[in-house]
Amino acid sequence: MYNEEKQNESVVSMMYDIIVIGGGPSGLMASIAAAENGSKVLLLEKGKKLGNKLAISGGGRCNVTNRLPQEEIVKNIPGNGRFLYGPFSVFNNQDIIQFFEKLGVALKEEDHGRMFPVSNKSKDVVNALLTEMDRLKVEVRLETKVKKLLMNDEKIIGARLESGEEIQAKSIVVAVGGKAVPQTGSTGDGYPWAEKAGHTITKLYPTEVPLLSSEPFIASKELQGLALRDVAVSVLNAKGKTLVTHQMDMLFTHFGLSGPAILRCSQFVVKEQWKNGGAPVEMRIDALPSMNEEEVFQSIRSQLKDDPKKALKNVLKGIAPERWLLFLFDRAMIDPQEIGATLAAEKIRKLARLLKAFTMTVNGTQPIEKAFVTGGGISVKEIEPKTMASRKKEGLFFCGEILDIHGYTGGYNITSALVTGRIAGMSAGAFAKNI
Repeated sequence: MYNEEKQNESVVSMMYDIIVIGGGPSGLMASIAAAENGSKVLLLEKGKKLGNKLAISGGGRCNVTNRLPQEEIVKNIPGNGRFLYGPFSVFNNQDIIQFFEKLGVALKEEDHGRMFPVSNKSKDVVNALLTEMDRLKVEVRLETKVKKLLMNDEKIIGARLESGEEIQAKSIVVAVGGKAVPQTGSTGDGYPWAEKAGHTITKLYPTEVPLLSSEPFIASKELQGLALRDVAVSVLNAKGKTLVTHQMDMLFTHFGLSGPAILRCSQFVVKEQWKNGGAPVEMRIDALPSMNEEEVFQSIRSQLKDDPKKALKNVLKGIAPERWLLFLFDRAMIDPQEIGATLAAEKIRKLARLLKAFTMTVNGTQPIEKAFVTGGGISVKEIEPKTMASRKKEGLFFCGEILDIHGYTGGYNITSALVTGRIAGMSAGAFAKNI
């Protein structure tokens, strides 16, 4: 210990206006904003390259933001989305679009307001940011791991690297992400630093994550690979009350459930398990959300009357994917070869009920490392919304997924990261200038 301290004392310290820690979406944005007023900015990234998370977002096409009105964006950020009204008054999703178009990245709008580069290449987004950082003379050090933040009782004074080198700074922006998608470098490094500075870290949990189930039909893999399109998936509480419903696509897997509707439901499963002591949670799948149960019953009965001599599986094949239909036939104790003329009304009723409300249990989620987004993080009550400044330590700013803000996939998390990154960088730059 003594030798380590002596070694650290012998390292000559460099001085910067601002250090940005983390080379993901919020860190890159923060470094640009911090350097725009002429500040001397250093970006530290522990990985071998910048923009890893941007490069893989939107299936490698980079969903840079969402064009929906702010109210809609906040609705799609169930984890403290309302906090973003403050930051949005300074820099918002429309500003993100203008920012990238000024950098020469033409964007296009797709379904649900999602914005992508016209080229469909995430590297165009990453390269535009890196070119702007070069223009603004942001200094970048790759493969450089920060060990701790240096601070006194009042303010931040710098960072110590794993190598022992200490770097002084007037302000620091922490943009190291959460714990989801660790292959991009998000391994939770920033939480202990924030705690040391006096911050509260709310409980961390996986969101936007596949669900696990031990139902016999999952264990036997009989539905593995089956996708259901535009179904309404609900999470129920212990009393059978609906907690949330998402109407999107879903997928049966060898371990449970996945797909967009499932990912959106996942955080509600996590929170219900906190309440029920970790017991399995009931899910309900409605394969025909545009009709009520009586309408489904009448529709099936009408189709069977029109073709009374045909096998049921052939008459009803358009009503749902064949594998799903045959699976539900089995549950309703219906022989798929039976003809419509002989099918009892109560069996039609049971099939209609299953098509509208098939229930199954899930017993948890994949781990946080398999999630797309981290739930929990630095309490937003301790962050100044219009500057992203720490309320606990002067000169310290936070942005991106390290904060207790999380949204659904679809450009919402990246919007939060880019907005908070921009504001943290601007504010850190202004703070450094005024010292």
